[in-house]
Amino acid sequence: MLLIDNQYLITLMSFGKKLLEVRKKKGFSQAELAEMLNSKAPVIGRYEREEATPSIEVALKLSKILGVSLDYLTGKTELELDEKALQRMQDISKMSSEDRSFIFRAMDALIRDLKAQRTYAS
Repeated sequence: MLLIDNQYLITLMSFGKKLLEVRKKKGFSQAELAEMLNSKAPVIGRYEREEATPSIEVALKLSKILGVSLDYLTGKTELELDEKALQRMQDISKMSSEDRSFIFRAMDALIRDLKAQRTYAS
């Protein structure tokens, strides 16, 4: 993201590509997404072709409609978290340090066991 005149502007380099990718993955047409955004299909097409940049408010609405983080749409992260995963992370962040540590140890053990299971299954 760029910071210009105390307003955040979305970089054109990745937003359009990410928007197109997520829209198709979710199975929405440009017209369907535009309707949910109270906009028009050509506007979505302009965003995807990187001919126009949405305001931060519109980008946030798009992220909520598509169920991904704004960071993902803007290319700040490649980690595509859905709303449930984000909520879980928020819940964990509110826990005590001891509880967070327990949750992360349990997750680490589950991930390690799953990787081992997949390795031996091959």
